[in-house]
Amino acid sequence: MTKVLLKNLRIIMKTKLVIWGANEKDERVLIALKLNTESNSVDSWAFPESVVTDAFEEQMMNEWRNGKEVELPEPNEKFTKDLSASESMLPDSLKVEKSDILQRAQTEWHFIVLSAKLHQTYQTELEELQKRVEGLAKYEKGVWDNLKEFWAKVQDQVRDKNLFRDHANSLRDNTNALFGKMKELRSKLDEEFTQKSKSTMESFMGTLDDIESRIKEGSRLQAVFNDLKGLQRSFRDSKLVKEHRSKVWARLDAAFKEVKEKRFGAEANQDSTPLDRLNRRYQGLMKALEKMERSIKRDEDELAFQERRIARTEGQLEAQIRQAKIKMIEERIRSKREKLGEMQTTQSELEKKKSILEEKDRQRQEREKVKQAEVAAKEKIAAQIEEQQKSLADQSDDLEKAAAAMTPPADAKQEEPAVEEAKAEEPQESTIEQITTNLTETAEDVVDTVKAVASVVAGKISEKVAEIREEIQEEVEEIKEEVQEEVAEIKAKLQGEADATDAKNEEE
Repeated sequence: MTKVLLKNLRIIMKTKLVIWGANEKDERVLIALKLNTESNSVDSWAFPESVVTDAFEEQMMNEWRNGKEVELPEPNEKFTKDLSASESMLPDSLKVEKSDILQRAQTEWHFIVLSAKLHQTYQTELEELQKRVEGLAKYEKGVWDNLKEFWAKVQDQVRDKNLFRDHANSLRDNTNALFGKMKELRSKLDEEFTQKSKSTMESFMGTLDDIESRIKEGSRLQAVFNDLKGLQRSFRDSKLVKEHRSKVWARLDAAFKEVKEKRFGAEANQDSTPLDRLNRRYQGLMKALEKMERSIKRDEDELAFQERRIARTEGQLEAQIRQAKIKMIEERIRSKREKLGEMQTTQSELEKKKSILEEKDRQRQEREKVKQAEVAAKEKIAAQIEEQQKSLADQSDDLEKAAAAMTPPADAKQEEPAVEEAKAEEPQESTIEQITTNLTETAEDVVDTVKAVASVVAGKISEKVAEIREEIQEEVEEIKEEVQEEVAEIKAKLQGEADATDAKNEEE
């Protein structure tokens, strides 16, 4: 049932059915049913068999069911009944020959009605979004987010096949049109933001021009440095596009480095890493915190002393003087505590940045270790391959020498008969010729035997060389696989730690 339903969803909405049945008199009738999705009702017609011609039946089956208009003959009976999931779609006076077809159509039509209602709900929501979009004078991110949420809901229903294709396509086209309008508004906003960013950048550049000229003069560098710090705070709070921000930061950073170099020498800008610079700044802050806490402690001791003395003061004038001192000290303590609070806030920020930089530095070191491991593994493989090849070459030379030693020289056939003939005495001519012939044949047999043995040995040597090469190749492949597995494990470990760090940073 579900497969049939989904198939109909993918192809076309079938809202008409033609089937043979019988009336209350058991007379055979052709029954036509039509679903009204908006009213959630079913119209049915019963045609007596006497008026149903072959041509009419074919029209009803092939044309009327597919949405074409067909002239209905008289007489016929028409009924209308609300669609229900439990009750039959036909009146009590009609029954069908194939009840399973009717039951299946009733289930599918119930789904079609619900899907149409879902589409109508989304259509209404989309119309409200359309009114909001058309009423916008400028881009609003909230409306964009609402549009994205709406389309996400529609996509979920499409994936679950709860919406028909034509309904989904209609919603998609209308939603895309709204997205297009929102993108136009965002483009205008981006242009305005870019213009404002350009104006802000030009303002920063003008200030930097003045600061750079003061740096070149080389006077009051501490004041210049303080102005740069203030400009840096303004820069961090400003809204700039990425291109403009990069340009301003490049000049601002260069100005800081130039001031440091003029104040403390060239070595002031030779920081190795951002973590080193942050550590130095953190250490300086901690020293300042200690000084501030000691200063507050001295003021508190002074306040306690004045409060003890005012209790034993005899003259009114002296009491007023001590009261004025107490207020001065209290105000001084209050101001220093505010400053201490700001310094402690900066301390927390620096500690957070420090932990992030330390983690990044650790990850960088791990990546370098992986690269070094990969390089070492490649060198190890190359060395082992070279060693195996050298060993194979030595073995091949030894085996080839052995094979060559077992192979007789080309003139062995001529030398042996000559030796035999030199040893023989001079008998009669026929005997000498006979002995020479026998010795020659014997020598030839020996040579042939030696050649055959050498051929067999050489073949075995070649086979042995091939076996050694195969073994070396297998060892090389095994080494490569082991190295690749080790590298993969290290990379997976690093990736897991990086993901955990990113998640932690996002939470913070």
